[in-house]
Amino acid sequence: MKYINEAGWDRILRVLGGILLLALGFGSVVAGTFGLVFKAIGTLLLVTGLVGYCPVYALLKVRTKK
Repeated sequence: MKYINEAGWDRILRVLGGILLLALGFGSVVAGTFGLVFKAIGTLLLVTGLVGYCPVYALLKVRTKK
């Protein structure tokens, strides 16, 4: 697809990292403000990993996919 700018390894790391951060945030392992930050970053990582497109990469003209 034309708009995918993440390599397979990048997507796997994002999905795993997103799941980990969401589990820590929603599992009340990390609470308060940090818990909210973990949930927000975890959601972003999970969505960008599943979709394969990172807007920050696009702005910086970075591609991990060859």
